[in-house]
Amino acid sequence: MAFDRAFDPVVDELNARLRHAAPQEILREAFRAYPGKIAIVSSFGAESAVLLHLAAQVDPAVPVLFLDTGQHFGQTLDYRKNLAARLGLTDVRDLRPAFQDLALQDPKADLYKTDTDACCAIRKTLPLDRVLRPEFDAWITGRKRFQAATRASLPVVERGEGDKIKFNPLANWTKADLDAYVAEHDLPQHPLEPFGYPSIGCWPCTKPVEDGADERSGRWAGSEKIECGIHTPRADSVGNDNVGGDI
Repeated sequence: MAFDRAFDPVVDELNARLRHAAPQEILREAFRAYPGKIAIVSSFGAESAVLLHLAAQVDPAVPVLFLDTGQHFGQTLDYRKNLAARLGLTDVRDLRPAFQDLALQDPKADLYKTDTDACCAIRKTLPLDRVLRPEFDAWITGRKRFQAATRASLPVVERGEGDKIKFNPLANWTKADLDAYVAEHDLPQHPLEPFGYPSIGCWPCTKPVEDGADERSGRWAGSEKIECGIHTPRADSVGNDNVGGDI
């Protein structure tokens, strides 16, 4: 079913009520509106602890989808395990790339050197779509407006990829808001944050960020790429199980 994003009564109504709401109120409404059909997608990277802690206070059994690309920093994998246990999250799911996609498209695990978009499609977009599209009607992200110029107008609620409703409970929060919440609840940092990594993805495509630069400027540094693809509009390619041009 296609939606006219210029007039979307579901999204418009939710945004009217939630655009100035506190993150926990947004999460409660999201869980109420889509019981059993909503998931959080988390990178378990820098700042991830805030959204996950907020969600755990509302429903620790909410599904949390982690895209285990096979190219994460070891510190991220340790952080994912330790943070989930500390917060009492009971349904964290590791989504991995399909063996046939890796065998056909990236047998040497070096596709990132020549085609970062295709690498992200195999390791992130397709694994997420294969679970998100058939199982869930809505999902939750940890994106914030201050992270990059491309996210400056991020709404609290939007019609996302595959016509799923997407909630961004932290869209309105500033870096100061996040830091205050982390301090108040004594949340653990990602181990790489003190070393200049405010946004953390796969190790081959993530570098430290210079002071004053956009948080995400260390991702795919030196290229025009700014998003991995899971937040980019695309056609439905899950049915034919390929990584073709519509991803």
